[in-house]
Amino acid sequence: MHTRKFRTALMLCAATALAAAIPVPASASASAPAATESRSSTRVVAVDCFSNPQVRPDDFLLACGDGNNRLIDIQWSHWGSQSAVGRALDAVNDCEPYCAAGKFHTYTVIVRLDRPQSWKAHPELRQFTRMQLVYTEGRPAYTERVMTHELWD
Repeated sequence: MHTRKFRTALMLCAATALAAAIPVPASASASAPAATESRSSTRVVAVDCFSNPQVRPDDFLLACGDGNNRLIDIQWSHWGSQSAVGRALDAVNDCEPYCAAGKFHTYTVIVRLDRPQSWKAHPELRQFTRMQLVYTEGRPAYTERVMTHELWD
């Protein structure tokens, strides 16, 4: 039993360390120079689990607590002031027989971000507050074909 708890803790730490090591593009930095502040007020970002603003991220962690769900290989076809649309793979851990021993499976999804609002932490930026995933080729067990997630700030 202690070995299982240790493995689970080790996997959670590894997932957190991996997610923390993902660089934030310089274009997404909230500390933009004064010369670009007027443009920042109209820029819309996706805020990740670690409160980092991202523009057109290549991947996006959905399960902040345990790292068992992440969008990878995101290819954005549109990133605008009201919405963003792209295609990605949703990598989901099946947690069988438990999450630390589980296997990740990928599912093709269409990603849509919308409902931009002023970001409380950095009012000079707007953030997308809702994400919709549409599974196009299979989906995880107990998951609807269309899933809507409220994004954190």
